[in-house]
Amino acid sequence: MFDDLVEGNRRYVAGFTFAAVPSRPARRLAVLCCIDSRIDPLQILGVSVGDVKVLRNAGARVTPDVLRSLAAAVSILGVERVAVMHHTDCAMTRVTNDDIVEAIERRGGTATMLDFDVISDEKEDLRDDVDRIRDNSMLSGVPVAGFRYDVHTGELHREV
Repeated sequence: MFDDLVEGNRRYVAGFTFAAVPSRPARRLAVLCCIDSRIDPLQILGVSVGDVKVLRNAGARVTPDVLRSLAAAVSILGVERVAVMHHTDCAMTRVTNDDIVEAIERRGGTATMLDFDVISDEKEDLRDDVDRIRDNSMLSGVPVAGFRYDVHTGELHREV
């Protein structure tokens, strides 16, 4: 079931060139983006492996775990600025928390009491995510910007 991944890794290893890339991001940037498979943050931003720290979750939402990761990235990994990148046509804008819980339960799982941080107002939720980082005492003084990536044109627009 996962043989394609192992084979893909064999091809990757044959041309592997990143052994000397430092763990500190060359651009001193962390980027939070969505798990949407149409999004390749390195390509979108015109950067390479080793340039940025990339964090991903459904909807590119600033969750407690994102704040934890950003605090570590800023404190010990050389990150000096953060970009939050939401995108157009995001599945998290078309569902409610209850929709996700019901889908999980249809599969036989249990997800009660879990907040999936769906996006109800795209502009306001991006602003809120940026503010969650700006207002967090662990990230005091770190410059933060909010962007929206257009999955249909490839354009990136700064919104916050």
